[in-house]
Amino acid sequence: MRSLPLPLALTARLSPVVVLAAAGWALSSGPAATPAAEDRTATQNTGGEDAPSAPATAAASKTYSAAPAPCKALSSKSIGDLVPGAKAAGKEIPSTDSNLRRTCSWNALKGFDYRWLDVSYEITASDEAAEESYKGRVADKSGGGEVPGVGDAGYSVVNLTTEDKQQTREGTVMIRASNALISVTYSGSDFESKKAPDTDEINKGAIKAAKEAVAALEDGQKG
Repeated sequence: MRSLPLPLALTARLSPVVVLAAAGWALSSGPAATPAAEDRTATQNTGGEDAPSAPATAAASKTYSAAPAPCKALSSKSIGDLVPGAKAAGKEIPSTDSNLRRTCSWNALKGFDYRWLDVSYEITASDEAAEESYKGRVADKSGGGEVPGVGDAGYSVVNLTTEDKQQTREGTVMIRASNALISVTYSGSDFESKKAPDTDEINKGAIKAAKEAVAALEDGQKG
């Protein structure tokens, strides 16, 4: 089999992944107001106990407190279908805070067909923080559409790029589930024909992976 040089964009993806610095969110809550002391008259100076202070308001609980193991989010069958030739175990990308952010990658070149799949989890401080981040990410990726029935909100977009006459089609799916964000990136190329897989194939593959990733989060991380 003749060997073909990978396009620069794909070669870069196969190089060691640069660890991205991740910033955490601070969760804060203010103290509850203390009820006023009971009124006392001069004739009631008997040394009785003051009324107890109200307890401080507890910090709002989070649905998800930690990111699940991303390399276990998808079944071996799904990995085999989406990334033929890839090891089912995948490769987890190092994170500065594995409780909040975790990503797993699978990639393989089988014959002339290349596929790459990333599944990422990010845990935020609250539903509101996740919703704000989700809206910002969706705004940055125009041209897609909603993914109904997965998490609290879902969005999918597919883009085609060409470099050195080689096409690559990449699909991105973003899901918000309570205070968690799930991101899936799925791409493919054919190095013999120089063409990319159909939009429908990439989009459905990315959505399939996203649904399994959300199910894994819900099954093992609710607290």
